[in-house]
Amino acid sequence: MKKTPLYDEMVRSGGRMVDFAGFVMPVQFAGIISEHLAVRRNAGLFDVSHMGEVLVSGKDAERYIDKLVTNAVGKLSDRQVMYSPMCYDHGGCVDDLLVYRFNPERYLLVVNASNTDKDFSHMLSQIHGFSVKLENLSDQYAQLAVQGPKAIHILSGLTDLDLDNIDFYWFREGLVNGSPSIVSRTGYTGEDGFEIYCRPEAAPAIWSALLIKGSTHGIQPCGLGARDTLRFENRLVLYGHELDEHTSPLAARLNWAIGWDSDFNGKQALAQEKETGSKKKLVGLEMKETGVPRQGYSVYAGEQESGVVTSGCKAPFLDKFLALAYVKPEHSSNGTELLVDIRGKKLAATVVKTPFYKKPPISRLTDSAEGSRSSEA
Repeated sequence: MKKTPLYDEMVRSGGRMVDFAGFVMPVQFAGIISEHLAVRRNAGLFDVSHMGEVLVSGKDAERYIDKLVTNAVGKLSDRQVMYSPMCYDHGGCVDDLLVYRFNPERYLLVVNASNTDKDFSHMLSQIHGFSVKLENLSDQYAQLAVQGPKAIHILSGLTDLDLDNIDFYWFREGLVNGSPSIVSRTGYTGEDGFEIYCRPEAAPAIWSALLIKGSTHGIQPCGLGARDTLRFENRLVLYGHELDEHTSPLAARLNWAIGWDSDFNGKQALAQEKETGSKKKLVGLEMKETGVPRQGYSVYAGEQESGVVTSGCKAPFLDKFLALAYVKPEHSSNGTELLVDIRGKKLAATVVKTPFYKKPPISRLTDSAEGSRSSEA
């Protein structure tokens, strides 16, 4: 198993370490619920150095990525970030990723840790006919995420960047704790916050500085457990749960991440699915009876099996038993009454609107009441 550049800091901070995607990562520190609530109310700090980074450069970089992913890369401006699925020709997902545009000839693609090698091989297989260079730079980056309504106040004193001028899904290059870094207003928690890409050797000092600066703002180190429950409440899909090679972006209701004017891989298959309809639809479920609807549990409409749970838990902030599930289209309307088979008992659930938790507006350093949002929780 690999260790991230922050491994020693994770252990020093009391992380309970587990194997995740070939890395030794913390699943929790103080506890999943405590960490989850810290991010919703104040701030949390995550090690996400296991994520993969691929640099695409060359005169055809924009045209190549526009073919590679489903979203419309041509709409990006310099220093803007875009989310997109990446599909096979049959419409299933290779992965979902973030596209960072530095300029028309230089992009950084950030992919899921467990898919880095697979994704890079797929990208190389699509390079024919394009004047581009691909570099897997995953070992040359460490990545930290500071998330929550207090994130901007914690990071502001440690960087020369004007954080108020970084809007959601935009990034800048500057110094963080004196080290050259990429700072993007992105995250995987359903909260405001920032992700910091830096040299591996600089990461431990940045981690420590953020914890020290954040100590008066209620920051907590957070593990994979809270990262999962946070993304789940905000209906942020996870590869291997809501997405895989047999599932299309349309079934996952990611229509907004498809640029139909682009000639991307899988377009023909997705256009046909759009015309005929998906065989399954991703929905949110709220349990009406007490029970945890975990991944893999079957979903029924009466006696008819309709689908399967992809993610589920007792949502820490909302204090409800919730799930994401794929069901037959005829059972996907809000208000539909369904059943979830939990250890042999079929318990009542209702299809509800998602996201379960709505992301608040981004914070500004110029906000007059810095702590107002945390007091609402």
